[in-house]
Amino acid sequence: MVRELSHLTQKAEPTLFHHMLATLAEEGRLMRLYSQNVDGIDTSLEPLATKIPLNTKGPWPKTIQLHGGLEKMVCTKCGQLSDFDGALFEGAEPPCCKECEITDGVRLAGGLRSHGIGRLRPRMVLYNEFNPDEEAIGAVSHADLKSRPDAVIVVGTSLKVPGIRRLAREMCAVTRDRRGGFTAWINVDPEPVGVDLKDSWDMVVRGECDDVARYVGLPRWDDKDYGEYRMVEGEKVEAKNLVGVVLDSKPVAAIKTQGILTPTDSPRQQSPTPMIAMPKMKQPQLSFAPPAKPVELTKDGKPKKKPGRKPLPNSKPKNPITNTFTASKTSKAATKKPKELDALFPGLVDKKEPKKVPTTPMRPVSPYDKRNNSDLPLKSSQPVVVIPYTDTISPPSKPNGMRDIIS
Repeated sequence: MVRELSHLTQKAEPTLFHHMLATLAEEGRLMRLYSQNVDGIDTSLEPLATKIPLNTKGPWPKTIQLHGGLEKMVCTKCGQLSDFDGALFEGAEPPCCKECEITDGVRLAGGLRSHGIGRLRPRMVLYNEFNPDEEAIGAVSHADLKSRPDAVIVVGTSLKVPGIRRLAREMCAVTRDRRGGFTAWINVDPEPVGVDLKDSWDMVVRGECDDVARYVGLPRWDDKDYGEYRMVEGEKVEAKNLVGVVLDSKPVAAIKTQGILTPTDSPRQQSPTPMIAMPKMKQPQLSFAPPAKPVELTKDGKPKKKPGRKPLPNSKPKNPITNTFTASKTSKAATKKPKELDALFPGLVDKKEPKKVPTTPMRPVSPYDKRNNSDLPLKSSQPVVVIPYTDTISPPSKPNGMRDIIS
């Protein structure tokens, strides 16, 4: 299968769309080409060449192979990279790696154990396989997203692979957020349906990509212009079965004035042409303006100078306010002493000393109250009886059976 696929790719030729991409790359208008194809037809063109393996740091090539290709084959054990040779892939078993055979023969000759021999396979990624260029692809896609491309065109893919779908979604989102960004979907099948790809396309073309390249009509990248063309006298090339149509074209000056292809500075405004000298008009005198006084002249015929200002008098200015009001000394109002209560209310206050009111003698304080209300010990007038304290009271007689218990 691999050998047949390699034979088919060697016989295949680039299509019109491949040549259009190569022309854009040659003119410097193509930033990157992310390809899912493994046939290597696009990378066979010089402007769309790639590097295998892909470098993790820039500068990166124009074409990024997301699934590898048939250009190289790699050993599954030692990782030796070499050009693809379809003649080695004969039969069901893959060929052995020559580098591994040499290394294993040297080890066996030295009395060491064998490490095994690897098998060769094309350097392409199948479903659910690890991509050796995964880190480099992530680095280049991250750099392209930061550069914010002005156009993204998705051609000939179903976007069923999750990684490719995410890359297309992020590229379209960044481009549409940019002012003047454009995204397009070109495929025979309709655009993919999903919430993640909603409003991702500015244009959807349902058709072949080669038809689009044919309508664009760009020259091939290897078509070079060798200078000005010249006609040799006496030599005519007659075209057969062709109909010529002559179209009236406008002069170049008219085309330039209709529209400016590139932004330029605004034209400078020139000064207006001088007009014919007009007779000076006399300004009419306004009725509400004061009449002009005649200018007085001296004997020499010169206008008199205006008289200067009179000098100020040396006397102090008169102040009519101070002359009107006389100066007076401010004095405090005399404070009156408050009258006595007898003067205000005669007969209310009795000047005689108040009589003493008879009081009843107080009851003598008990010793208990004196002890609680006074800090000093006070002698009581009542006698105090002291009761002697006894520890135990023993009866004179003891009941029967208790003599041993009560001592």
